[in-house]
Amino acid sequence: MDKELFDTIVIGAGPVGSYAAYQLASYGYKVAALEEHERIGEPMQCTGIIGVECFERFQLSTGSVIREANSAKFFSPSGKIIRLQSERPQAYIVDRSAFDRQLADVAVAQGAKYFTSCKADSIEIMADRVRTSTGTGETFDSRTAVIASGFYSKLAQKLGMEKFRDFITGAQAEVTIKEGNTLDEIEIYFDQVLAHGFFAWLVPTAPQRALVGLFSHKTPQKHLQTFIKTLYNKGRIASPEGDIMHGGIPLKPLGKTYCKRVILSGDAAGQVKPTTGGGVYYGMICAQLAADTLNAAFTKNDFSERSLSSYQKAWQKEIGRELRNGYYARRIYEKFNNRIIDQLFDLSLRKGLHEIINESNDISFDWHSRAFSEIIKQAVPRLFKP
Repeated sequence: MDKELFDTIVIGAGPVGSYAAYQLASYGYKVAALEEHERIGEPMQCTGIIGVECFERFQLSTGSVIREANSAKFFSPSGKIIRLQSERPQAYIVDRSAFDRQLADVAVAQGAKYFTSCKADSIEIMADRVRTSTGTGETFDSRTAVIASGFYSKLAQKLGMEKFRDFITGAQAEVTIKEGNTLDEIEIYFDQVLAHGFFAWLVPTAPQRALVGLFSHKTPQKHLQTFIKTLYNKGRIASPEGDIMHGGIPLKPLGKTYCKRVILSGDAAGQVKPTTGGGVYYGMICAQLAADTLNAAFTKNDFSERSLSSYQKAWQKEIGRELRNGYYARRIYEKFNNRIIDQLFDLSLRKGLHEIINESNDISFDWHSRAFSEIIKQAVPRLFKP
């Protein structure tokens, strides 16, 4: 009996992989998605804050939404507070496990086949196909492949692609809000000792439940334990203990995200916001572009490296500027110490710079270049006004 030949194998069934599988299946192609875990969406390693624009652009179901977010509090190292608020929700806090499963269900309904507990260990590009092998010895043959298996996947390197050279590690735990306290909005904490170059967060989920986490280049678990104890000592949370999860986040995209018959998308390609570590929206944009690129390749029956290079040009045109600007902004912030951050909070509070964002209708949760430009345009005259 001949081995089943798929048009595309999608490796990884997170939001990026499932959207690529859905889109390719909707074009009429025979698609299989491989997921290493037994249950899609588990274990959950993401905070689950996704911009409203993502839901609107991809017409996503809001069934996984826990609550809307139209405001956030930002804390300086010394405890100064700036609150940003918009009239309409800018983001949704979602149950990420449910969100992932919803996207997979939509792909399955479109005709994609899913294989769980199926970790891709190696990938081989052959003359007329791609062969993906799993840890159990099972193999899948396809004419093309989309690698959307996340930051820790080594598949791209096995194809001769580069390693990530700049990345961050996130640590997160679920906590209980202490009885008598409330948490109604996202809280962001800036402290270069606690989370150098980035920030810590406290995000409400279910009633009296929250996710607490931070990014750090070194010892994120130790720093998070310190942060959790601080919140406990302040009476914010019910226990100083928590089961801590870890995850890596690339800060720069790979220089090349394609080769013969294969495309990389999402965290596996480094298509992540370097300012916040968010990867769902940009990854899904790139999944759409990957599907469109492969659709064109199937039409021409040309799966060469040259043919698939149009994918790189397409995503760079769509999100390349945002990734570059965000990366440079983060590198500048990384050089600040806590004294400078407190001074910036002081300036913002005295000059009303934070009101620029509150009053602007052109600043987006997902496109940060506009925010940088608007703040510079409005802030410089205020800062140097006699």
